[in-house]
Amino acid sequence: MTFSEHEHHRQVTADFAIMTISDTRNEKSDESGNIAKRLLIEHGHRVMAHKIVKNDRATIRALIEELTRNPRIQVILTLGGTGISSRDVTIEAVSDLLDKRIEGFGELFRKLSYEDIGEAAMLSRAVAGTIDKKVIFCLPGSKKAVKLALKSLILPGLGHMLWEVNR
Repeated sequence: MTFSEHEHHRQVTADFAIMTISDTRNEKSDESGNIAKRLLIEHGHRVMAHKIVKNDRATIRALIEELTRNPRIQVILTLGGTGISSRDVTIEAVSDLLDKRIEGFGELFRKLSYEDIGEAAMLSRAVAGTIDKKVIFCLPGSKKAVKLALKSLILPGLGHMLWEVNR
């Protein structure tokens, strides 16, 4: 595929689900989730679901399984639970559900984060992959991380990712 063909796939409108994983956030205090929602809508996407769930592996997994069964949802964003504390279980809940991992996402995210916050970026276990022809991105829960991932990686590459996953 040539560069111009990649460019052609950049223009897309997608249906998203946002999951904030937190023991303390609610609809009003979910700043990162609300930032993600605003950015997605500003770029012409639709947010079909926005849920807040506790840092509980079974609960996270059950909601992801529910969202992947929804035929309208094409992309799932999880926000939070990607660090190394004992409460951070998002990656464990998601990993064995993935059909394919998008290794470059985590690598590029940590590189960009390092340029911004230094060595603390290595603590992020941000990951992306596919589940049943849907793309999932597991992001840290900070506002800066959500903005960085969406603006620098997800939104620019989404059209091509969705094209590839549906081939």
